[in-house]
Formats: sequence, C-alpha cells, structure tokens
Amino acid sequence: MSLPTFDSLSLDRRGNVFIITMQKAPENRLTSWYCQEIIRAFRTVQQILGPDSEGAVITRGNDDKFWCTGLDLDEPDTNPFANTNGFYPMLHTILDFPYPTIALITGHTFGGGCPFALAHDYRIMNANRGFLCMPPVNLGLHFDGIGLLPRLKLRPQIARKMLLEAHRWTGKEALADGVVDAIAEPERMLDVAIQMGEKWAPKAKMGVYALLRAELYGDAMQQFQKISYVHGRMTSLSAKAKF
Repeated sequence: MSLPTFDSLSLDRRGNVFIITMQKAPENRLTSWYCQEIIRAFRTVQQILGPDSEGAVITRGNDDKFWCTGLDLDEPDTNPFANTNGFYPMLHTILDFPYPTIALITGHTFGGGCPFALAHDYRIMNANRGFLCMPPVNLGLHFDGIGLLPRLKLRPQIARKMLLEAHRWTGKEALADGVVDAIAEPERMLDVAIQMGEKWAPKAKMGVYALLRAELYGDAMQQFQKISYVHGRMTSLSAKAKF
C-alpha cells in the first residue's frame, strides 16, 4: 500500500513503525494548518494499522539543526484562534493516539515545541547539537494548559526549571533531568528511534494503550480537548516579545 503525500512533511514506514519527517521551512514552526497536517499524518497511520495492532510513530525533523521552534507567534495577529484550530487539537491527537509515539528531537526545540515533544510517550534527543527551551516567561506569553505536560511528565523541580526559568537544555542535560529518555549521535538517531519503536510497538496490540495513557495524562487530554476549536473566548495571551 502506497503512503499518501503531504505538503510539508513525509510519511515513511519501516515494518509497523511509521516515521513522520517534518519539512516546513525553515524551522518547522507550528501554524494552524501545519498542526492539522500533522494530525492528518497521525490519522493516516491509525487508519493503515487498524485497531488492536502493533505499531508506533516517530516524529522527527528533517535535519540536525531544528526539530521544532514552536508556534508561529505572528499568526494570531491575523488568526486569533490559530491555537484552538491547530495546536490544541494536535496535542490531543498525540495524547489520544492508540500506539506508542516517539519524538526524535533532531535539533533546536523551543517554545511550543516543548509541549509538542512532551505529548509523545518517549523522547530521543541529538547528543551533540541543539537546545530544548520553553521561554514564555521571557516573552510574556501564556496559553491555557501551558504547564500541564511539564507538570504531569516531569519532576516538580524540572517542570519549574522549564516553565518558570526558561532553562536551555543540551541533550546530555535533558537526559540527566529526565526530560528525554535517550540521546544519540546524529548519524545514529533514526536507528535508535526505530529500535525503540520496534521495542514498544507490540504494547498496542491489546487495544488498551491509549486508555492506559489517559490514566496517566488524562488531565492534559481533557483540557486540550476542551479548548480545541473554541472560538467564543480567547485561550492565549499574545507574546509581548517575539523571537
């Protein structure tokens, strides 16, 4: 079965492990339409695999410079509901996905790229290049639910370090703090991610993977679903500074 094509990402398959490669120049910034394209890629994998099947998904960047530098902070100037139409539904889709998910953090990851990465079950980071940083405290930026995934997935001191201190992690620091599960040399990153995907893909076979994940992170899932496609009120505070 041939895989569909997308505008700014590619979808490949290695057995039951699917690889989403983000290709939105220059830094894979998240606009509402790009989040919807990522959602379509996840839904495509789900349709191909079907229920009660082994499978896993890897989300990676297309080079070792950038993974995702977060939300497009200019889009809300013309589309005030950009996040509710794209970002929140994307996070919910990943958290509700019935197969293990792996963020292969190939390079720099900033801002909204952090909750995007944390929404995945596992994270592998470039051992040699790239920083991971969530700087809303420096930008005067807030959106509903911004602290849910750091709070649910990281130790309290590390969540504080991420959200209130805007710490910039290298791969080695992120591994030591438990922000990522593994680091790998650039030339080995994809192989390491595929091996991890193959290891955990069988856990989806009994059809309860998403249900059990919801037991752990249901607070975030419910909040992101609640504020998806909301147009009756604002769900974010525009940044006072942009980068």
